[in-house]
Amino acid sequence: MMLPQLVLITVLGLTRATAFHVTGLPCSQMYPSQPPPRNVNSVKPSDVAVLSSIGLHTHSTELSTVLSRLTELMTLFSPTLISPVSAETSLHAPQFVQHSTVVEQAKEVSLYLQNNQVIDVDRDWKLLLLFVQVDQLCACEQQQVQSVIRSVVEEVDAALQLLQSQLKRTIVSVALWDGERDSFHNKMCRCVETNSEGEVRLQRAMLSHALQESLNELMVKKHWYSDREDFTVIVQDSPLITGLSSVASGKPLSESQASQQTDKLMVQMWTNLLQPTSGQHGTEDNGEIITFPCPTEDRPFLRTEGNSPSDHHGDASPLLHPFTGTEMPCEDLNPSPSTPTSVHELRPADIKVVAAVGDSLTAGNGVASSPHNILDVLRQYRGLSWSIGGDENLTSVTTLPNILKHFNPNLTGYSVGMGKQHTPQAFLNQAVAGAKSKDLLPQVEALVARMKNDSRINFESDWKVISIFIGGNDICDHCYNSLLYSVDNFVRNVRGSLDYLHKEVPRALVNLIEPLHITPLREMHMDTSLKCPTWLVNILCPCVILPKTNSKALQMVEDINQGYQRSLHDIVESGQYDTRSDFTVVIQPFFRNVIVPKLPDGRPDRSFFSADCFHLSQKAQTLMARSLWNNMLEPLGNKTVRQDFTADTDLKCPTKTSPFIRTYNNSNYKYAGPSPTPGPITNWGSDFSCVDLAPSDTVPTSVHKLRPADIKVVAALGDSSTVGTGAKAKNLFDLNKEYKGVSWSIGGDNNLKTVTTIPNILKKFNPSIKGFSRGQSSFQKGFNMAVAGAKTSEIPVQVQALIKAMREHKEVNFEKDWKLATIFVGVNDLCNYCIDQNNLSPKNYSHNLMLSLDMLYKEVPRLLVNVVELLQIDPLKRVRRNTIGCSLLQRTRCPCVINPAENSPELEEIKRINHEYQAEIEHLISGDRYDGKEDFAVVLQPFLHNSFIPYIGAGEADPSFFSLDCFHISERTHAEMAIGLWNNMLQPVGRKQAYNNFTYDRSKIHCPSEANPFIFTKINSLPSPPVMTTTTTTMTYTSSSIPVQKCSSSMPVWVPVIVGIVSLMGGITIAWFILSCSQRQKNKDGRAVEMKGTVF
Repeated sequence: MMLPQLVLITVLGLTRATAFHVTGLPCSQMYPSQPPPRNVNSVKPSDVAVLSSIGLHTHSTELSTVLSRLTELMTLFSPTLISPVSAETSLHAPQFVQHSTVVEQAKEVSLYLQNNQVIDVDRDWKLLLLFVQVDQLCACEQQQVQSVIRSVVEEVDAALQLLQSQLKRTIVSVALWDGERDSFHNKMCRCVETNSEGEVRLQRAMLSHALQESLNELMVKKHWYSDREDFTVIVQDSPLITGLSSVASGKPLSESQASQQTDKLMVQMWTNLLQPTSGQHGTEDNGEIITFPCPTEDRPFLRTEGNSPSDHHGDASPLLHPFTGTEMPCEDLNPSPSTPTSVHELRPADIKVVAAVGDSLTAGNGVASSPHNILDVLRQYRGLSWSIGGDENLTSVTTLPNILKHFNPNLTGYSVGMGKQHTPQAFLNQAVAGAKSKDLLPQVEALVARMKNDSRINFESDWKVISIFIGGNDICDHCYNSLLYSVDNFVRNVRGSLDYLHKEVPRALVNLIEPLHITPLREMHMDTSLKCPTWLVNILCPCVILPKTNSKALQMVEDINQGYQRSLHDIVESGQYDTRSDFTVVIQPFFRNVIVPKLPDGRPDRSFFSADCFHLSQKAQTLMARSLWNNMLEPLGNKTVRQDFTADTDLKCPTKTSPFIRTYNNSNYKYAGPSPTPGPITNWGSDFSCVDLAPSDTVPTSVHKLRPADIKVVAALGDSSTVGTGAKAKNLFDLNKEYKGVSWSIGGDNNLKTVTTIPNILKKFNPSIKGFSRGQSSFQKGFNMAVAGAKTSEIPVQVQALIKAMREHKEVNFEKDWKLATIFVGVNDLCNYCIDQNNLSPKNYSHNLMLSLDMLYKEVPRLLVNVVELLQIDPLKRVRRNTIGCSLLQRTRCPCVINPAENSPELEEIKRINHEYQAEIEHLISGDRYDGKEDFAVVLQPFLHNSFIPYIGAGEADPSFFSLDCFHISERTHAEMAIGLWNNMLQPVGRKQAYNNFTYDRSKIHCPSEANPFIFTKINSLPSPPVMTTTTTTMTYTSSSIPVQKCSSSMPVWVPVIVGIVSLMGGITIAWFILSCSQRQKNKDGRAVEMKGTVF
């Protein structure tokens, strides 16, 4: 009983040592086998004496980190584990990774293991990880993919044969690693730069899956290299994929998010190494809990094919080849007696041109793919696409054009065969795989250009049907960036495309198809008997597949799905696209509710899906084409709103009484009309709903306990945006006036009802606040020390002036009053960077800010400093007005941004420098340079990091957010920036909103919460340690998982766990040596002196 007692004592010590709640330690199966195993299928983690790896390259920094953490975890089970991670023996060192092939690395590793005197190469059990790095592969064309995969598999096979011939007592675990591609790889692999984000993401996913399947097939063919009982190979079930959330959200991961990702990848790798158990899940819904699986009593071994047989034989349910033709029941196929002039009198036979835009469902990805050919999903079968394909005829291929061909054999515009949107055979099918609503306008512009320039189309006279279907991919990534994929932004993107069509295209009926109800797709991935590649769909559509049933996250998906659907009705019901008789937009709602088809045994019918169980097969697209056609003939107010894939839908026909394609007019339907037009906006004030306005009971001595009402003084430093230059200008003469009173960070004109600024918000908490500026006079500037046109090099002078002014102000207690200062600068540096690159370099930008902050840190007591992150400046090019102020002054004020052409090297350089400015200031503030005083803090407020300025027309920014020179910001923008800054101040560091959606709403101001009443700093953003409770501990080791609460700081979750387990290791190591001394002594003689393994 000595060993369990030692373990229990160390567990209790660990619980007190950690900063978060840990249960279930230690795992019950942490002791080596007695006697040591002879068969590879009976090896426990604690039996492993050597952990090694091959397949890394010099850029594998994150993979190296994951391996290091895995090593530390493995050492919990095998304290004397030899894992060469020291500088002199590292398998990650240049002598191992300099070789270009896995085979050469395998040779080096074999020699190292055989020649190392510490290792008994014949008797020690070894775990060797072989990584296949998908992120280093390049395959731009379909035929290249097969060649690349064949080459990789042959190389892996050669490496495994070499290892099998050289090593005994070895388990080789093969894993796919798909990390972030570096810029060098992007240059070498040109399609990464030329293809759209969605196309690259789809291609990466399909390449990973095809490679995974090919490696599985190799294992089956080679019988897992298990012709000896002391050697085997296993392929990990799913690839290790990094950077997915970064791709989905459109922004890089923060330091804490990157650390979380590394932790999760380490846990995934660990889980893949163990025998699988039922109910194994990685993380909770909120992402705050990471579960470390433990070996269980009935499944204690490392996974092999012998102890955990996989199911790689017949990897998919058989797909039928269904009849995909349709019988045409209609008899009256005639056109109108004369070409109609009204879209409301349009018969099917009058339609001369069809066109479509959208995503991969319209591009036709995988429509005709065979059940086992996952790579074929990359192929775009545009000729079979439900809304625009024209292959063969209706008797064999059911599509909207093939239906319309029965009415007009001379129909044109449809796509045929296969290929991407720019190929001739795509014609007017301009859908792009992976497209989101933000990508819709370029598709529409390309579509109209093709219509205008094709001799087969009489652009002015021919009647056209244009189908738009978009939104699925927005929903798939919504959880990563709820603002970017908000209903408002979805509406804005769709409306911009409809506006363009309405303006440019005569004689057109637009089918606006509701986004499909997407959550039923989950049914395909909840039944494992269907053999669907769920991990692959997790890449393509994580926000729909990953949430748990009945979770808040899943409800959010439903809400955004319905919001998208409703929003399209709001657009059309406004009547804004029915201003002339030859154009209309009609909502086709058949996808509002989706019924997943079922087999007779109740399981989902996979034959309606492509090989990836995500894209739809020709069988499904046949029914979609019929439903779209029927929707077009159904009157508004009585359209079918359900796509039942189990029903055998027949085609409807025009009737003598209703021979036309239905519109609001010929359906006798009255639009609800636009939402009531709000009255004119007379001011840019805000409503205020906060209730708890009280200060702290006693004046706080720590900046981390600072409530809004404790602030007595406000101040600001910066350039013209803080001065308020031209904010309320009515003419060119007003452009140089400084409207300091409405400045977002320091203005105090009137009150919050009419002017939204930080001081006016703070006045609600403390009416006697000091330092704000008013009006235009320099005598009323308060502590607004900003200077129009200032660059970062001038901020130290502003700091000196501020300190002097505060010291001399009679109503300010310099030592005791709490102060809030805001710094925003850098736009003028960027605008003039091309003129003075040396002085305006990113390093100098950071250096000048550092000098300024150093002065404040040294000389000003009781101060909280907001440093507002520099915005992305290139959208300034899209601010236009046909005025002399915009055409001339904008170029003069910001030449390095405005003058370069779009996509020019000069503009790309400015964008790069812009990002470097942001990175430099993030690096400066994220360190501990300003953490030495309890009454001082600097907080980076990132709400401008990515800003969404509403657009009007095609790519033109709404000029109401700018002054008459299209450079300085208007009072409206000042109000939006004040709200963005205030809300950032109430968000924890590491979880601050890095976007600001400039849409008018008087109720956007957040309030301090009862649980978090303070302005957030780096310190008070850390989670508080939970209250520990004493519980009775029993001696039952049945736990099979270790849930660990994630911290939001940059410290990885495993660090405090490992530190806390030091005492545990002592007990386990002593006990383990006592029990295994007799067995190990012969083999390990002298090992303690020579071993260079991992040390805690």
